[in-house]
Amino acid sequence: MSEHRPATRDDFLGLPADVAPRLLGAHLTTEVGGETVVVRLTEVEAYHGLGTGDLADPGSHARMGPTARNATMWGEPGHLYVYLSHGIHSCVNVVCGPVGTAGGILLRAGEVIEGTDAASRRRPAARTPRDLARGPGRLGDAVGLRHPLHDGIDAITGEPRHGAVARLTLPGQPLTGIARGPRVGVAGEAGTAAFPWRFWIPGEPTVSAFRWGRGAQVAAEAARVGAEAPAVLD
Repeated sequence: MSEHRPATRDDFLGLPADVAPRLLGAHLTTEVGGETVVVRLTEVEAYHGLGTGDLADPGSHARMGPTARNATMWGEPGHLYVYLSHGIHSCVNVVCGPVGTAGGILLRAGEVIEGTDAASRRRPAARTPRDLARGPGRLGDAVGLRHPLHDGIDAITGEPRHGAVARLTLPGQPLTGIARGPRVGVAGEAGTAAFPWRFWIPGEPTVSAFRWGRGAQVAAEAARVGAEAPAVLD
């Protein structure tokens, strides 16, 4: 396995769908309350901002432009966009793209490789080590980053924010043989194969199970039927 190196701003200047695979195998290290946790990332998802890329992303928090909630996504790349899901779970994203463009990579799952005791205390419902950071809400809990306190924390410089420090290190060489497919639990067309922006390391037990989002399976079937329909000639 190649050695890791500190991530830089330039690593995250591209479109999220292009950058996301490079985060597989990366390490997210946090120091919260004097406890260090390191997670090796095994699953990520890309989300594009308004006006970026060739395909508008209806599943992105930034699809309609800047808001108070998604402000971090429009800022400097390499910061972490930490948002609240279902009013409970703090989910962690890496901001991508130049300032003012918006984009993010959701950290869906990972393997806790250091700080298991701290992660276990934060995730008392986890039955096995693989469940500590298996899913974005669980990962956020395991590493101790919370919305809104840590939204915007800088994972490049490691500058403290409300008692927390976060850093990203990347593999010296990008992983090969990765898998990709539809995003998990995303509604409508945004959760179909039209957006194969979920990336994961095959065979990793920490990768979360796929599930359709609201209306996504219906949209996928409609797209399949449409693609198979015979052409109508004038």
